[in-house]
Amino acid sequence: AVRLRVREALGARETAEAVRVQGWVRSVRSQKEVLFLHINDGSSLESLQVVADPSLEKRDLTFGSAVEVQGKLVKSPHRMQNMELQAETIRVVGPCDIWSFPLKMKERHPLEYVRQFPHLRCRNNTLGALLRIRSEATAGIHSFFQDNGYVHIHTPVITANDCEGAGELFQVEVKAKDSVEKTHFFNVPAFLTVSGQLHLEVMAGAFTHVFTFGPTFRAENSQSRRHLAEFYMVEAELSFTENLQDIMQVMEDLFKTVTSTVLSKCPRDVELFHKYIAPAQKVMHVTGKNCYFSSSCRISYSEAVEILKQAPQTFTFKPEWGCDLQTEHEKYLVKHCGEVPVFVVNYPYDLKPFYMRDNEDGPQHTVAAVDLLVPGIGELCGGSLREERLPFLESRLQRLGLTDTYQWYLDLRKFGSVPHGGFGMGFERYLQYILGVDNIKDVIPFPRFSHSCLL
Repeated sequence: AVRLRVREALGARETAEAVRVQGWVRSVRSQKEVLFLHINDGSSLESLQVVADPSLEKRDLTFGSAVEVQGKLVKSPHRMQNMELQAETIRVVGPCDIWSFPLKMKERHPLEYVRQFPHLRCRNNTLGALLRIRSEATAGIHSFFQDNGYVHIHTPVITANDCEGAGELFQVEVKAKDSVEKTHFFNVPAFLTVSGQLHLEVMAGAFTHVFTFGPTFRAENSQSRRHLAEFYMVEAELSFTENLQDIMQVMEDLFKTVTSTVLSKCPRDVELFHKYIAPAQKVMHVTGKNCYFSSSCRISYSEAVEILKQAPQTFTFKPEWGCDLQTEHEKYLVKHCGEVPVFVVNYPYDLKPFYMRDNEDGPQHTVAAVDLLVPGIGELCGGSLREERLPFLESRLQRLGLTDTYQWYLDLRKFGSVPHGGFGMGFERYLQYILGVDNIKDVIPFPRFSHSCLL
């Protein structure tokens, strides 16, 4: 028998005499003259209907059990499905105790409920759809960059670089057996990475376009709906670029291309989220001919602060020039602009890290930085032109007392330095936005403690 995945069986155009399908039972319905099963193997949201003689029913053929079915693939008489499997044999590979199994047949479990079972929740339809979407979005991100001539770089996960205050750090230490003392593994403080940006800048001195896509870590002790200790970041660097508009264009193109890929590859999975999880989410807001990216959705930081000061509502954090924009500010700005993506550019010099390019525009001194804000989320992407001028960079590092720490970074400006810039996008925030999920822990495979290593 030819082995078919459920997705292949459902999409088949011709009947087949001998096929074999393996998966897990999603429903069992036994009638006097016929036995109906629906089985799923994770390859699609839809399950394959199996029609069998009641004599093939077994005691351990229950919801959740793993089965292997052999038979004929035939046209289905039902309008809602194209093909079905007429079973000749059914083998229960792994039984399932339905009384203790926390997921119940034909029950739509809330995300809060399935979050209690990180080791089982992937068997839930919603999380299965999410993981297929993550997979296609990941492939779409790689395809976008490779189709546009970027070189993929694996940046270090363990590093001495803290990316200038990007967040609280997980420190890597060694505790010898039978000892209470901890030592630095590399003889210097080392951390789990918060960003691959500075390592990408090294590579941007040899390759004009580079990107990385991997795990990053923030040790904020928060269990909020917005926080993850481990999350994935897409980061890119572009050499020979002197205009912040170039960075913004790549952000926009990446967003549109990946979203279009997800919609074309996983239409039913996305529909499930928009129908049951976030009914108000309108996917046309983010992609296609009705996408609301436009030049009218670009404002400066100074303009943003004035908009916030004139807002009719009271903010928890009072908006002032020179202070960072809080999530409540970002969401208001998006609302003010018509619930569409908004680029905010040119942030205060003292607010941003040393590597951002000085605009030399006093008295309100700014750097060439940009954040992309989106409805319901706030900041999705952040980027900047990098300071490529050695005297400017030396002066700032000296004022910050970081010259010795970043001597290697200064070397990049001494040997063939070029204007360049880049950005980073939080992958889970991207998924939150296009799917309308409220809690960021519901777009990662393993949610407990917001850290995938801790089951």
